[in-house]
Amino acid sequence: MEMALCTIEEWIVRRECHYVCATGVHGVMESWRDDDLRRIHNAAGLVVADGAPLAWLSRIMGVRQADHVRGSDLMLKMCERSAKRGYRQFFYGGAPGVAEKLASRMHGQFPGLKVSGVCSPPFRSLSPEEDSAVVDCINSAKPDIVWVGISTPKQERWMFEHWRRLDAPVLIGVGAAFDFHAGLKKQAPYWMQKSGLEWLFRLLSEPRRLWRRYLINNPWFLWLVLLQLLGQEPGNLDS
Repeated sequence: MEMALCTIEEWIVRRECHYVCATGVHGVMESWRDDDLRRIHNAAGLVVADGAPLAWLSRIMGVRQADHVRGSDLMLKMCERSAKRGYRQFFYGGAPGVAEKLASRMHGQFPGLKVSGVCSPPFRSLSPEEDSAVVDCINSAKPDIVWVGISTPKQERWMFEHWRRLDAPVLIGVGAAFDFHAGLKKQAPYWMQKSGLEWLFRLLSEPRRLWRRYLINNPWFLWLVLLQLLGQEPGNLDS
């Protein structure tokens, strides 16, 4: 977490433009199926393991510094640091009213936090004119960080398409963190987060929406990991 925070802060200070993907098993499996999405992840300034299993696997594969960095935790830590140092936030995502509620709760939790703007886009694709208006809105607000909460993999595609058009140094995709911190959805207990069972909590909370993501993706992920550990080619992933 500290490495991620310091990296993001360095980009802000230097005014370097990058985007951050907080990726779990679902994001990895979507990238395995989709070459474009895989390239989007590989082009990110930073990808953090938003899931304990990915952190464990990374360490097994030799990435010793890998740790579990949840997108929702990264948001809290970065907002806390931003309140002390004056970094400006923009919240882009969520259903109508969610971004406003999120901004209000973050203000309450971190007095002095500067929120330069919010936007809850429609779930449909935006027209070129609407998209340009969003870019103008964000740029006129002059944020240092744009938090993007429009679900995976839509948010990763959005960041890749917009990070060169936005003046903000940092875009961070955090998905369900908008609903968590706006108080609309419960997060898994800490022990489930640390033991790699957060997916089970989310599945039980939203079975109709998430059953395919977890009951199909997770077994496939384990199978591909086994193949990789046995030295077999797991598919389209880069080495």
